[in-house]
This record gives sequence, structure tokens and C-alpha cells, in this order.
Amino acid sequence: MKIFNSQQEEKIMHAINMAENRTSGEIRICIEKKCPNEAITQAAKRFSELNMHKTALKNGVLIYLAIEDHKFAIIGDEGINKKVPENFWEETKNIMAELFKKEQFAEGLIAGIDRAGTQLRTFFPRSDDDINELPNEVVYF
Repeated sequence: MKIFNSQQEEKIMHAINMAENRTSGEIRICIEKKCPNEAITQAAKRFSELNMHKTALKNGVLIYLAIEDHKFAIIGDEGINKKVPENFWEETKNIMAELFKKEQFAEGLIAGIDRAGTQLRTFFPRSDDDINELPNEVVYF
């Protein structure tokens, strides 16, 4: 199940690459048709399944989207969650939701990626020996 055409998916992966080029943080996108739980619960499950909790600095961010159920969540690992303002993820979700309401799903994800990348860059700048710890492609379940 793919909801993005190849051009949209390229733009999403490009946004992830651009964000990660300036930080040691990791950003992933996870898409599924239906969400069997609350979005944040399902996002936490996928976060674990994708081994995002295993980054060296605990600075992974997952943007989860259940397309048919119109649910989404953003989950950050403990390292980034300790650094960002308390309402940061909620504000990011609000920005994304406005684009999702217009059925601009790729643009909404890119907005979330850009905001997460800015925070990651601020608190976890890229080091000379940084490696990409997790793949950047969109994951479909």
C-alpha cells in the first residue's frame, strides 16, 4: 500500500536527508492504512519495531500516519524529548494537521520533518564521525 507517487516519496526522503545532514538525529516516516489503537500507542509500537530506540544518543523521531483512519502521531526518543519545549510536538502536529485537512499529505510530512530536523540540529548537531543509524525510506505496514 503506497499512498505517495514516486515524486512525492522522493521529496519526503529528500527532506529527511536534508534534515539529517545537519544533525546526529534520525527521522523516520511510518505509514499504514488503519490504526488498531490510539495513534500514539501504535506509533510507540512501530518506534520499537523499527529499532528507533537504539540510536546512540536516543534522538530518533518517528512520524506515524494511519491514512484511512485519519490518525497520526509524532514520537521522539527520550534524548530529544528532554530537549524540545513541552508543547513542541503538539505544535508540529497542528501544522501538519492543517496540511492533512487539505489532503496535502506529503507536504504535511515534510513540514513535520523540517520542524523536527530544526530541533534535532539545535540540540544534536552533526559530528564529523556521524553515521546514518537508520534507513531514510518511508516504511509501509
